Amino acid sequence: MEFANISIELLSLLFLVAVVAGLIDTLAGGGGLISIPALILSGVPPLTALGTNKLQGSMGTATATYMMIKNRRIKWEHVKPLMLMAFVGATVGTITVQFINTEVLSFVIPIVLIFIAVYFLISPNPAIHNSKSKMSYDKYKNIVVPLVGYYDGMFGPGTGSFFALSGVSCRGHDLISATAIAKSLNFATNIASLIVFIIAGHIVWAIGITMMLGQVLGAWAGSHCLFKINPAYLRAIVVVMCSGMLLKYAESMGWLNYG
Repeated sequence: MEFANISIELLSLLFLVAVVAGLIDTLAGGGGLISIPALILSGVPPLTALGTNKLQGSMGTATATYMMIKNRRIKWEHVKPLMLMAFVGATVGTITVQFINTEVLSFVIPIVLIFIAVYFLISPNPAIHNSKSKMSYDKYKNIVVPLVGYYDGMFGPGTGSFFALSGVSCRGHDLISATAIAKSLNFATNIASLIVFIIAGHIVWAIGITMMLGQVLGAWAGSHCLFKINPAYLRAIVVVMCSGMLLKYAESMGWLNYG
């Protein structure tokens, strides 16, 4: 899908949004809570907003996964089966969302984003050190990973945090290891969803590529100030920005007009 006339002003604005989303996503996660509402507010239909967001967000997880494997923070032999199941779950989730009525999706997406934003704000930080595994590798691979992947295929924001949290709570991984593995699983889900959205034609390429460049710049900036900003403050900023944009969306849809 392409818009007939995409203004330079709109592309510039979405580029800046992507820079902010990439910066915050690198530092604290939750970039999708900013980019998806921005896309919807720009007039992109909800389903196409999800697809375009996958295009612009895939660059970050691809880069992170490459760096994790290159620096031997994760073992390919260990994450490959997990990535496959994450890929399958996301594929099914993305196919499912194609059949949801657009009007229903316009209502559901803001609700999901608000729910994830609140969870994102109040959820406790996972334990830093290793703990005892509460679930076998096979059960984790065959149940938990596909379910998180399915959610990413349907909506997406917060998936990296969910993968990391599941690695800590279910497998007893330390936070750093769980986060490293989560990057590779999130990459698998992003690619799976992106393939389905491309086949379905639900991507605005000009916007997606522009925002992809912004994501790279934001991620680069975030990596240079990773230890200089309190992530708790950033989480609050993410929630406030997400909530503000969704309220604006609700107003534009007439949901807040009672007169």
